[in-house]
Amino acid sequence: MHLAELNISRWKIDKTSQLAGGFTDNVERINALAERSEGFVWRLLDEQRNEFGANAVCPDPETEMTLSVWESAETLEHFVWNTVHKKVYNGKNDWFGALDSHQLVMWWVEEGHEPNLEEAKSRLDHIDFHGDTDFAFSWSYLSHVKLWQNQRCG
Repeated sequence: MHLAELNISRWKIDKTSQLAGGFTDNVERINALAERSEGFVWRLLDEQRNEFGANAVCPDPETEMTLSVWESAETLEHFVWNTVHKKVYNGKNDWFGALDSHQLVMWWVEEGHEPNLEEAKSRLDHIDFHGDTDFAFSWSYLSHVKLWQNQRCG
């Protein structure tokens, strides 16, 4: 099995502002790093939005999202917390505000499966309603990965 993950953030500042550059100036670099990272399998490009900036998971054009698949929780954990991704992630509170739903959901998928936005939305809705289960979960559900406990965004 592989691990799928959906991460959503909503801008709390103008995404075209100079302050947003700490995120926007690094998106391509971090995505390229992910794609070269050990254990990376696939990602859905966030550019797949309609003319109003919405998609099935993020109807609000003021959101950013990542939907990706990794070989394991360990390889995703390594990318998130042991690469330059961590430095950008630590600035998250400068750019993004709280959501009414979970911002992260993960689930297991068969090797070769590329989740679509509707599937990701159903997992997000599930974790919002039921909390962590085998169907949809967050880092805390994965007892064998621990880096998230000590390295949260600043």
